[in-house]
Amino acid sequence: MSDPQIPQPSTSPDLRTLTHVAYGLYALGFLTGGFLGIATLAAVVLMYVKRADTAGTMYAAHFDWLLRTFWWALLWLAISAIATLVFIGWIGLAATVVWVLYRLIKGWLALLEGAAPTPYA
Repeated sequence: MSDPQIPQPSTSPDLRTLTHVAYGLYALGFLTGGFLGIATLAAVVLMYVKRADTAGTMYAAHFDWLLRTFWWALLWLAISAIATLVFIGWIGLAATVVWVLYRLIKGWLALLEGAAPTPYA
């Protein structure tokens, strides 16, 4: 007789937990005003490392959502920083902060509902 294989419990966290961790790290870096900006960078590294594992799942959309948020925010923060030299960059800086906060909230709420973030809904 053959011995039935007993499934071994996975020691790695599931994708849902990893996605919550990514949102949490991103939010921590954002809400501390860059003081803990390393948390945001850790979230980006985590998402790039685990991106292949999420392929074909709802979590891939969340990873893409957060990565796009990071890179676009970085671009607009850089443009706004340069524009502060002529005193109009503060408007762009404020708009970028509001936009990132909106995307963090919208994405995390979609994750809690078990859905992918929809960009135009």
